[in-house]
Amino acid sequence: QVQLEESGGGLVQPGGSLRLSCAASGFASEYYAIGWFRQTPGKEREWVSCMSSRNDGTSYASGSIRGRFTVSRDNAGNTVFLEMNNLQLDTPAVYYCAAADGPSHYFCSGFLARLPAEYDAWGRGTQVTVSS
Repeated sequence: QVQLEESGGGLVQPGGSLRLSCAASGFASEYYAIGWFRQTPGKEREWVSCMSSRNDGTSYASGSIRGRFTVSRDNAGNTVFLEMNNLQLDTPAVYYCAAADGPSHYFCSGFLARLPAEYDAWGRGTQVTVSS
């Protein structure tokens, strides 16, 4: 059973940076994908990025995220990071990591990676607040 735990959220001033971590374990498949999503009250969960265990298509949402957010993982591959730079007032949300265990090849390169329903497990989320 896949288990995920996010950490690294907090309060940051506009223009600041945060690095979120997602510790993952329990995969049944060698091929899996970790997605990052964010959600603000009253809105649907929004896809942020996706990285697979084979690096066959790391992807990011378009718009204000692209160029400011970077996803990476540690050498063991068990922890995925979301580096967020130049945080703005439109960034605050609860950030979640999610896992797709054994998805189709090139999952992160395709449209399905953007859909919450395609993921098998979710972390509890970590709050990111941007305030001066």
